[in-house]
Amino acid sequence: MLASETTKCAYRYRVVDVFTQHPLEGNPLAVFPDAAGLDDLTMQRIARELNLSETTFVVPSTRANCVIGVRIFTSTRELVFAGHPTIGTSFVVLEEGLISKHSNSFALDEKIGPVPIRIEPGERPLIWLTTPPMHFGKHFDRALCARALGLDPHSLLDIPPQLVSAGNPTVFIALQDKEAVDRAWLDLTGLATLKADTPQESFCVFVFTPVTEGAYARMFAPEHGIAEDAATGSSTGPLAAFMMRHKLVSGAAGSRFISEQGTKMGRRSILHVHIHGEQGADGIDVGGYVTPIIEATMTL
Repeated sequence: MLASETTKCAYRYRVVDVFTQHPLEGNPLAVFPDAAGLDDLTMQRIARELNLSETTFVVPSTRANCVIGVRIFTSTRELVFAGHPTIGTSFVVLEEGLISKHSNSFALDEKIGPVPIRIEPGERPLIWLTTPPMHFGKHFDRALCARALGLDPHSLLDIPPQLVSAGNPTVFIALQDKEAVDRAWLDLTGLATLKADTPQESFCVFVFTPVTEGAYARMFAPEHGIAEDAATGSSTGPLAAFMMRHKLVSGAAGSRFISEQGTKMGRRSILHVHIHGEQGADGIDVGGYVTPIIEATMTL
C-alpha cells in the first residue's frame, strides 16, 4: 500500500530592498501578502529559513481603523513594531492591490497598535510611517559603552548614552565622527558588558555621528539574531528625538533631514525624517523608498 502524500500548500512572497532606490542596497525584507493558514510557529520557522533581518506576514486586521494586519519576525523572535518591515510591507500591499494605489494614507495593524502610513506621490512613492509614542529610559556610562564597542572613550561625544524606545528599546551612543562609527563593533560579549546591571532587558545598540545632512549611523542587535542592521526605521524616530534633545539637529516644525545607515556593511540606506511640531511634539515621521527585487513561491 502506498503511503498517503501530505497535502502541500504554496505561499507566494516578495523580497524588496527598503530605504533605497537601488537594487541590492538598503535593508532586504520578505513579505508574504497572504499568510492565511500560517500559524505563529510556522511564521517563525519561515523567517529563520529566509534568514533576513525581518520577514512580514499580511493577515486580517483586528482593528476597524486599520486596512490590514502585519506580523513581523526576525530569525529568532516576533517584534511588536519595526520600521523597514512597515515601509516595505506598505509598498507590497499597494503593489498587490490589497490597498488602493490611490490611497494617500492608511493604517497598519501591528502588535504595538495602529501605525499610520502616508504616501508622498512621485515617480516612485516615498512611504512614511508615524513613529509610535517614545519613552526615554536609563542612561549608560560613556566609558562602559566605549569598552563594549571596542572604542577609546574619546571617540564618544560628551553626551550620555541613553535607552529610548518606540517599541524596540535602543541605546543611542553619539560618536565624534564617521571614522569612529565605522570602527565600532558590538557582539554578544560587548552587549553583556552593557547589560551588566540590566541583564533581563533586551535592547539594540545604535551608534551615530551628526553630519550636515542629519546623521551617519550603524545599529547592532545580536540578541535579535541581527549582527548589524542595514536600516532601522523603528530606531530612527527615537534617534531624531535624541538628537533634538541634545541640539544635534534642528527641532523646528517642518524640519526634514536624513539618516544614512548600512554604508559600512555595503548596503547603504537613506532614511528620511520629518518633524511635526516644535521638537516633534506633533509626531516624527520616518520615510523611505522601496525597490522590489524578487517574486517567489515557498511550498510547505
